[in-house]
Amino acid sequence: MAKQNYSFEKRQKEIAKKKKKEEKRLKKLGTAETEHQDVQPLSENDET
Repeated sequence: MAKQNYSFEKRQKEIAKKKKKEEKRLKKLGTAETEHQDVQPLSENDET
């Protein structure tokens, strides 16, 4: 029987965790960007 490659499994878990974290960061950034864009036109209209 072949020996299990635990380092491969560990690396795959790390990659999955990193990908999930990056997606969460981008989602959060996108939400903050949308809120910022919504506020921006209102402040421009107040100045004119």
